[in-house]
Amino acid sequence: MTPFPRPHRDGVLLALIGLLGGVLLWSLGLHTSAVRDLLPSWATLVPLAVMSFLELLRRSCPRTALLAGTVALIANEFTDGNLATILMYTDLTYAAVVYGTPGAARRIPVVTGLVSVAATIAALAWLRRPEALLIGVVTGLVSFAPALTGASLRNHREAAEAARLRAEQTALLAEIDRNQAIAAERSRMARELHDMVANNLSAIAIHSTAALSIAEPKASTDALTVIRENSVQGLAEMRRLIGLLRDTSGDQEPAVAPALDGLDALVAQVRAVGADSGLVFALDDRRERGTRLPAPVEMAAYRIVQESLTNALKHASPGPVTVTLAHTDHTLTVGVTSPCGERPGPRAPGSGAGLVGMRERVTLLDGALEAGPVTAADGTKIWQVRAQLPAKDDTEPDS
Repeated sequence: MTPFPRPHRDGVLLALIGLLGGVLLWSLGLHTSAVRDLLPSWATLVPLAVMSFLELLRRSCPRTALLAGTVALIANEFTDGNLATILMYTDLTYAAVVYGTPGAARRIPVVTGLVSVAATIAALAWLRRPEALLIGVVTGLVSFAPALTGASLRNHREAAEAARLRAEQTALLAEIDRNQAIAAERSRMARELHDMVANNLSAIAIHSTAALSIAEPKASTDALTVIRENSVQGLAEMRRLIGLLRDTSGDQEPAVAPALDGLDALVAQVRAVGADSGLVFALDDRRERGTRLPAPVEMAAYRIVQESLTNALKHASPGPVTVTLAHTDHTLTVGVTSPCGERPGPRAPGSGAGLVGMRERVTLLDGALEAGPVTAADGTKIWQVRAQLPAKDDTEPDS
């Protein structure tokens, strides 16, 4: 058995006011129609009581309340009539549009408008007097006017709800964009931090292990000298990065981005660090002299070479490590090869973050990266890093 829906407090209040007001009008003998001799005077209270009860259903069952209220309104016209009954019917019409289904909210104003027009035409045809227009006006005020008011209020509510949903979606998209921007900035900072200090820390780890494992004083002194140099350089780069992150005034000059012109110094530095490990470093720059590429491309290429050389210091067996640069057809090709295999002496541990950073840099520039062991022409196993970066020469005129 379906329980009776709990009425809203507004419905209870309207029902009590309508019922008490209707009883007061009846007791004072105030009627909306001429006195009917066919029915007793108290018969006016029956439609009034039904309409008051239906006010309890104005929100929970608006369509049922309107249909039953229409029957009660028609019954009210066969009695002496009560103004409170008519007023409560207008509220039921309004509530059916506001709280009913979307389909009912569209149909009720149309139906009541047609009923008002039909009542006007029928009254004119029956009475054939201008006063018959008042019947159509009253019909419109009782049915069409509250339906139109309810439709207007519902449209405003739906527009406000749509605006609220759009505002929430906009706020959600803004939050997603902010989180993505924060994640991208964190990733960029992590790449820069790794690229700046990984080389120095790897050299420190290798030479500190060598200093601990070799008993010769001169070898230990040389290793400690390299450790100190790389520590000082790594700390300087770390301070510069932290200074940029802490500075919020915008007055600090930005650090110069590394470029391909600095590869000679980078290779020389790595050559000094890896001299004791049997590695021979060489730079083969096949670009035309004076070639300038976009700053993001040069920085990405520099970092790829730097990370590849750091990995060679950590893992490569004794042999040649070659850095190759070539620029053709608006594409910069960066290649670093190093020998694979076991090597004597200490090795620094690796986390794999370097390869991830290289792939991220290449992806940001819509390039391609290959990294892994390959077989050289002489049959030996080598580790090869090969990146292709879209790069138009800045010295070329725009077409």
